[in-house]
Amino acid sequence: MFTIGLVINPYAGLGGSVALKGSDGSAARQQAYALGAESKIASRLAIVLNQLNDYRQQIQFISFDGLLGADYLSAAGWDCQIIGDSKHAETTAEDTEVAAAALECAGVDLLLFAGGDGTARNIVNAVSDQQPVLGLPCGVKMHSGVFAISPLAAATVITQLLDGSLVSVAMQEVRDINEDDLRAGRIQSKYYGELLVPDEVRYIQSTKVSGREVEELVVADIAAEVVESMDDDILYIIGPGTTPAEIMHQLSLDNTLLGFDVVFQHNSVVSDATEQQLLTAIEQHHGEVKVVITATGGQGHLIGRGNQQLSAAVLQQLDRASLIIVATKTKLEELEGRPLRVDSSDVDLDSALAGYYQVVTGYRDYVMYQVAG
Repeated sequence: MFTIGLVINPYAGLGGSVALKGSDGSAARQQAYALGAESKIASRLAIVLNQLNDYRQQIQFISFDGLLGADYLSAAGWDCQIIGDSKHAETTAEDTEVAAAALECAGVDLLLFAGGDGTARNIVNAVSDQQPVLGLPCGVKMHSGVFAISPLAAATVITQLLDGSLVSVAMQEVRDINEDDLRAGRIQSKYYGELLVPDEVRYIQSTKVSGREVEELVVADIAAEVVESMDDDILYIIGPGTTPAEIMHQLSLDNTLLGFDVVFQHNSVVSDATEQQLLTAIEQHHGEVKVVITATGGQGHLIGRGNQQLSAAVLQQLDRASLIIVATKTKLEELEGRPLRVDSSDVDLDSALAGYYQVVTGYRDYVMYQVAG
């Protein structure tokens, strides 16, 4: 039997769809719930488990009771060996660390954890550098190099191990950003340690590259191309990042560096929009809608990393032609041929959005680049 230790942070990613930039701490979680946020953990874990159905006879899950793991497995119809339980009604970072340490002591072949960078920090505090670990990306902040690029990719890595394929492992960085700094528009990740993860570059994301990576002139050229092409009949949703921020600057509009702004006829309609506000803006527009997005540096994620407001529900109101992808050639070259990625928690939608796109890389300058689910 291949033993998988499962640790769940049930609150990971909770603040993403309501534009809170994270869900660390009880106060942030309560605010997220008050704004109508819903956890995506169960649906993302279900994608992994569905892919593992043919391997049920080879897998033994081991976890803690309740929301730390067992409840999710039971709901999906999987058996689980329970070796402990949470000490708190609302699970804490301490519970995550206790569970992870106990699972390593139980001798699991792979420790699978669902969460974001904060959860990865808990894991690196709890386990040794001899314990193979794989992160299921569920958080808002995704800077660490210990996560699969998507739930499907996580399942693929596990099936490769079950099939006896030669899967190398390597130490990868755990990094995180202080959420208060993030909400204030300051982006600087901090190193917290390393974890031993499967070294499969097609399925494991890179450590996010922080900071401005290109000359301001290149970003300005990209912004100028987008601004000149804007149509007064189209509603524009401008995503997070420094390149979209330059578009807002050239429109002389206030910008939400780490959120979404809605623009119509060169005027701001909604600032720092939540998922529900995006849905409402699209519904009320009665016309064409475009979304301007860029990829995370070093990783290439277009959707599903720090922009969960652009949820599957929002994207289902749009189509492939609605996406305006902006990126410098330097950022694309750093991917070394790997495709840009979408990870919306809806496998069918991710597949529908896949394909080749024209990416705006300068003034009157475009390249064709692949997007994959």
